[in-house]
Amino acid sequence: MRNLLTNIRKLFTYRRPVDTEGGFELLEDEFEKSDTEEVPSEKYGVNTGNPSNQEKSKKGATVKQPIKVEQWNKQKNNQGGKIPTSNMRQNIISTDLNVNKEYIRQSFSMPKNQDIVIREFRIARKLKAFIVFIDGMVDKTSINQFVLPQLMNPECLAGFSGDCPLDYIMEDVLSITQLTKTADFNITKIQALNGLSILFVDGCPEALMIETRGFEKRGIDRPITEQVVRGSQEGFTENLRTNLTLLRRIIKNEKLITEVIPVGKLNKINCAILYIEGVTNPKIVREVRRRIKGINIDFIEGNGMLEQLIEDNPFMLFPQVVTTERPDRASSFLAEGQVVIITESDPFAIAVPMSFFRLFHSSEDSMLRWEYGTFLRMIRLVGVLSALMIPGMYVALALYHHEMIPTPLLESIARMRENVPFPTIIELILMEISFELIREGGVRIPGVIGQTLGILGALILGQVAVAAGLASPLLIVIVALTGLGSFTMPNFSMAISIRILRFFFIFAGGIAGFYGISLAFILVAAIACHMKSFGVPFLTPVAPRVKINPDVIIRHPIFRQKMRSDGFNTPNRKRAGNNAMEWTKEKGGDDQ
Repeated sequence: MRNLLTNIRKLFTYRRPVDTEGGFELLEDEFEKSDTEEVPSEKYGVNTGNPSNQEKSKKGATVKQPIKVEQWNKQKNNQGGKIPTSNMRQNIISTDLNVNKEYIRQSFSMPKNQDIVIREFRIARKLKAFIVFIDGMVDKTSINQFVLPQLMNPECLAGFSGDCPLDYIMEDVLSITQLTKTADFNITKIQALNGLSILFVDGCPEALMIETRGFEKRGIDRPITEQVVRGSQEGFTENLRTNLTLLRRIIKNEKLITEVIPVGKLNKINCAILYIEGVTNPKIVREVRRRIKGINIDFIEGNGMLEQLIEDNPFMLFPQVVTTERPDRASSFLAEGQVVIITESDPFAIAVPMSFFRLFHSSEDSMLRWEYGTFLRMIRLVGVLSALMIPGMYVALALYHHEMIPTPLLESIARMRENVPFPTIIELILMEISFELIREGGVRIPGVIGQTLGILGALILGQVAVAAGLASPLLIVIVALTGLGSFTMPNFSMAISIRILRFFFIFAGGIAGFYGISLAFILVAAIACHMKSFGVPFLTPVAPRVKINPDVIIRHPIFRQKMRSDGFNTPNRKRAGNNAMEWTKEKGGDDQ
């Protein structure tokens, strides 16, 4: 009994996590000094390339020291030209062209793998070389017109003297915008898989990576899940570089940082972390980077899988990241101090940390006048509460609280239900499941057919159910209102969690009436209070209460939204001047 009371007390009290829990919590720290103070970059420990800031290897781990290229070549010559197994693990590029070619063949399983192309030739008819790329991932026009002709020109090495001509080729031969050298085979393999062409030259201990990406991709189109009346009509695509360009086109700031981390041991999909240096709390950036680098899984298909691997509480029903298909909304997340994560082959971006109330926002809110935006948010709130509570309250009224229903309405309900053979709760659950089946079927069937199926299915099923005496007309109205309310939620994940919680409230109302619904609501609220999103409490700024930015549910005018969200603890709190409309102080009509 004592343990039970202790656990109940823990459920309703806030506890700061201890180190043994291994969690991350973003607490108020040195940035909580002033509303207007901007913390300089050197104080919040931005990674400037200093070795002291780099991640160190764990104690006790065996670290193999790298060897020099000359030593590696000596070992190779002593073994008759074969690639030593131990040296293959070092992934060092050899000065022997045949060794490099054999390494590429083995790494890409040639000739079984027929997508790999190795083109051998002589540079200026003198030096042996080969270029390797993946068919379909490169722009062959670039290779055929701007790489091979220049390299095979007999005069291309005129004026060069030395052993390795890579620097000379970069500076004086190739007219390609992006050229990079590397001595690491792992880097060349990853870049080749990303669409670059790799040039190996005999006698050179490095390879030249040439930007030749040119694979097919979908063009920029309207966002499908977040359409608006006012605002941008562009949506993300499956191409990572295109998505990053869309964001850079909106935020033209040199402090917008992009870090690309390969994720997935098997597919090595590129995952981009974006943030604005000086606006985003560096602790959040480090935590995001740590979680993504700590993913140990073979295959990641996109943001949906990544979200499940980096969220704080995998067993909680509510989403802990906010997703968007719109570049303008992702840009607003960045400007607010959040970290945006985009993965390759996924037209959605996710932003962390987040809070419950931001799930009610849409990108159109800031484009409309504040009165309109507030009205739409109130409509969404009413819709979500309707979707969550109305079915459970109907069951509670019908089963336990008849005295709360006006007598004429009670008589009408009794007349409508006199031919229904099922108890109220069974009748409601059957209709809710039928509605969910229609909705799921409409989503899976593509295009206009799916929409038509959803509308006709709902109309016909409701009419037939009433005619057959399986459901009362009032219940059809309740299920329809519930379905409409769930569609008002802008966030897809949150809408699904509301749909699931609705059944929980139906059972609570069926078991104990309004008392059961009240207990269920307290339990859900307590769970939500316990949740965090990358260290930020889920219900901030209400629980815990922090300085409220006037853009939670009721949206104040833009010129009054001077501060960023306090929950994100950003180094630069202020996002507008004391007077956002300074033109009001000036006398109009004067020519300057």
